[in-house]
Amino acid sequence: MQQPAVPELAHTQTRPIHWVATATAVAGVVALSPLLQPHQATAAQATGSETKPGPAAVAPPDPTGVAFPLDCGPVKTVVQKKATGDLDGDGRPETAVVVHCDAPMGTPPDGVYVLTRAAGSAEPRVVATLVDPKDRLTVSEFAVRDGAVLATLLGYSTADVPSCCPDVTDRATWQWKNGAFLRSTPAGAHSV
Repeated sequence: MQQPAVPELAHTQTRPIHWVATATAVAGVVALSPLLQPHQATAAQATGSETKPGPAAVAPPDPTGVAFPLDCGPVKTVVQKKATGDLDGDGRPETAVVVHCDAPMGTPPDGVYVLTRAAGSAEPRVVATLVDPKDRLTVSEFAVRDGAVLATLLGYSTADVPSCCPDVTDRATWQWKNGAFLRSTPAGAHSV
């Protein structure tokens, strides 16, 4: 049998006193830790100039209670989808919404509207109609990205196609240019 190079140490066997000492040390560290927290950081401007606070964050318009230009008769309108972003570059967010009538049966056509809030006003208002419900389109995908409204529109090749079964898919993008929302459609986006 080979002898170990280091002789056995007498204190390698734990006894209850070792556990008591360890528990006491840990309790002491925990108890003193709140006293040893770093001070709050303060920032000071190196130059003597004052800085003005940035513009306060403005909440995007809420579509709840907005009167949409949609004739639903006795049923209510339903906001199916919404997306927000600064669409006109003024630093305040707009809300784009997909709205349709709350029809008890069938697939009601969608309308796509842009809501904004005038500076100093709390009430949102419709400023643009991107898709008119009279066009018999349904919106399947919807988003606001990089200042543009993006949508995948499902439609019909003829008036004879039943409302349940759209047979045309169209991708559209609307961007604010020269005071209006201009629609562009990617090449080859139409499909039947």
